[in-house]
Amino acid sequence: MPEKRPFERLPADVCPLNYGLCLKPDLIDFTFEGKLEAAVQVKHATNQIVMNCADIDIITASYAPEGDEEVHATGFNYQNEDEKVTLSFPSTLQKGTGTLKIDFVGELNDKMKGFYRSKYTTPTGDTRYAAVTQFEATDARRAFPCWDEPAIKATFDISLVVPKDRVALSNMNVIDRKPYPDDENLVEVKFARTPIMSTYLVAFVVGEYDFVETRSLDGVLVRVYTPVGKAEQGKFALEVAAKTLPFYKDYFNVPYPLPKIDLIAIADFAAGAMENWGLVTYRETALLIDPKNSCSSSRQWVALVVGHELAHQWFGNLVTMEWWTHLWLNEGFASWIEYLCVDHCFPEYDIWTQFVSADYTRAQELDALDNSHPIEVSVGHPSEVDEIFDAISYSKGASVIRMLHDYIGDEDFRKGMNLYLTKFLQKNAATEDLWESLEKASGKPIAAVMNTWTKQMGFPLIYVEAEQQEEDKVLKLVQKKFCASGPYTGEDFPMWMVPISICTSDDPTCAKMQILMDKPELTLVLKDVKPDQWVKLNLGTVGFYRTQYSPDMLENLIPAIKDLSLPPVDRLGLQNDLFSLARAGIISTVEVLKVMEAFVNEPNYTVWSDLSCNLEILSTLLSHTDFYEEIQVFVKDVFSPIGERLGWDPKPGEGHLDALLRGLVLGKLGKAGHKATLEEARRRFKDHVEGKQILSADLRSPVYVTILKHGDSTTLDTMLKLHKQADMQEEKNRIERVLGAISQPELIQKVLTFALSEEVRPQDTVSVIGGVAGGSKQGRKAAWKFVRDNWEELYNRYQGGFLISRLIKLTVDGFANDKMAAEVKAFFESHPAPSAERTVQQCCENILLNAAWLKRDAENIHQYFLQRKAPPAMV
Repeated sequence: MPEKRPFERLPADVCPLNYGLCLKPDLIDFTFEGKLEAAVQVKHATNQIVMNCADIDIITASYAPEGDEEVHATGFNYQNEDEKVTLSFPSTLQKGTGTLKIDFVGELNDKMKGFYRSKYTTPTGDTRYAAVTQFEATDARRAFPCWDEPAIKATFDISLVVPKDRVALSNMNVIDRKPYPDDENLVEVKFARTPIMSTYLVAFVVGEYDFVETRSLDGVLVRVYTPVGKAEQGKFALEVAAKTLPFYKDYFNVPYPLPKIDLIAIADFAAGAMENWGLVTYRETALLIDPKNSCSSSRQWVALVVGHELAHQWFGNLVTMEWWTHLWLNEGFASWIEYLCVDHCFPEYDIWTQFVSADYTRAQELDALDNSHPIEVSVGHPSEVDEIFDAISYSKGASVIRMLHDYIGDEDFRKGMNLYLTKFLQKNAATEDLWESLEKASGKPIAAVMNTWTKQMGFPLIYVEAEQQEEDKVLKLVQKKFCASGPYTGEDFPMWMVPISICTSDDPTCAKMQILMDKPELTLVLKDVKPDQWVKLNLGTVGFYRTQYSPDMLENLIPAIKDLSLPPVDRLGLQNDLFSLARAGIISTVEVLKVMEAFVNEPNYTVWSDLSCNLEILSTLLSHTDFYEEIQVFVKDVFSPIGERLGWDPKPGEGHLDALLRGLVLGKLGKAGHKATLEEARRRFKDHVEGKQILSADLRSPVYVTILKHGDSTTLDTMLKLHKQADMQEEKNRIERVLGAISQPELIQKVLTFALSEEVRPQDTVSVIGGVAGGSKQGRKAAWKFVRDNWEELYNRYQGGFLISRLIKLTVDGFANDKMAAEVKAFFESHPAPSAERTVQQCCENILLNAAWLKRDAENIHQYFLQRKAPPAMV
């Protein structure tokens, strides 16, 4: 790692009590004027004030001590590298309170951070711009000079001067709206004073929007703002929000502290959504649902994101992390509780099983790398903050909180949460403070247990073997760090405190024993377990560890997959553990392929989804061999029985999960070239394009991907035409994500060029390029070349935000030879991307791991595929 830049937090001589802020954006010239009048407290006499400030020009600045003359600043010294400005005064500012006034100008940038411009099209087809904000982590300083650190909280009085035909929103409700003296086309909109809050949660939006509204049971006014003419598409999110607020109020036993909450869809938006207090901003696809054209997975996504952002109104906004080191606390917690909330609103989603596939296994995949990082990372310079918005902070964070919740039990967990929130109301807290509250409520050694999960990276592999002793089974457990590169051989022995639950075939849904494993080895006695009964660890796949069973214990578990006596989440966990053990070279990949074939009777969507992801990884790996076709045959064999059972059309009484499963299975079969599926997809696509029979939203992705994978230039042109005609961002994204399935080299180039065109919103370029890289072997090479050739433009477009990390990961993760790892490393050494440094290291490590996997197992896999097809030998 290169030397980290020295970084200092702001001096504590002067701190803000209240920001009076008036901003006047110009939506034509893309600039804004600002006036700041801040009530501040001088804590130690000083002749300078240091604040954060970036891309802002200060015109005048003065300070007036309470009841005394105003003193004008004589110099503004900008430290651009550190995003600070020092205001120098001719005389010493004495201890006490006073008013700091600053007049400044700034630009409405197009970088999706700070106070920026977002492009939209009106219903009549005109292009216009809205002015919107995204301040987390450190970009409030691009909108006004401020003390831009989460622990420096103050109240805000905001007013905006805007064209009178535009909607103006901020964190609080409007208290006054009056004509602007200098220009009859403008109005000044004044908002109520906010509670004490951090700068990164301040927000304002100026643009054209429609809205739908309701009041939640506890009297909060909830509105969802949509593009003009699409108010209808805000109703689903509105319902979820109105159900969610009372759920959290009840869960935390703390009321929502503001009079209103707005949820708003923003056209250009880098993240999924942002939890600004009282004014939550979203990508359109994370908020808008059209009853006809939205698929089931979009509804689920919207429900989760709404649940996530509203949880932050308490956890993050009311009580805020002291510094970015504790970001995981905010994000991990919200990423866990969003599932709790969706489970409450939509029990039919079986969302907790989906958590394991979406978050838990993803986190384990990343955390097994040598280039992972602990959940808690000490963060200094602002450029380092972007780096930790990753699967460790969110998904591992959420997984260890899920494990903790299970270990403590819901009742004590809620008690502890309430203690924590009431103790630190409107203040800041660190990870230790949460542990202390939960320890108090539960009487368990929370800090000791949790420090092993948050302060060291990685997680354990638990090896287990059993021996029958008369009526009992004696289990021997050994824990070692799990590494993606194979058995752990380090000098030190990292150790975790692991809550372990064990069940047997007697009752697969209930723990026969629960124990905290706090040493390297453990011997347990399970009473009254017969020789033929199986034993399974990690009931519900809640503990953040992988399990390796002795061969005979595993042998006993396989029938429980086939006859479904093992619950879905445990079938999923067992298969995923085996797959990752094969990837790490601890067992042979052939062993896992055999287990995958045991899933022929599998009815559960999430289990299939996880199986499918793993087959996709294997398929990508084998695209580097000359028997790639063989794995397509395997995929067809594994998926065709369930495909036949499901058919193409929904049956009466089916629900959300059946719709998700049908889309998944048909997409898999179609991509693999299953003849009947391909023919039907082409037929239905033709009817769709000709307007004879419009495809249901749930069938669109699988059909699109199938016809593109086996399509030509006409197919691509038709898809691009559908993209142009699509009115909904969801449909545009759906098409963007699958275009990369096309396989002819010249068409691949066409898709890559399209990715950077005006037709694709900047935040979505990444998924088009990623789709090409994941689409085929040719696509992978072409996408990597394209990223290198267009690096300046891409890097400039995302300015080091987390989208650049995502782009790199999507483009290079599928390579599998040592030479490529060296090439990737060399490229980023000469084209540094500071916020993506860790991602680059992880990608290079993944490429080397893929290469090793291929060398080790390709031949065995090939033999297995051949022998599967061979006619049985004559006896």
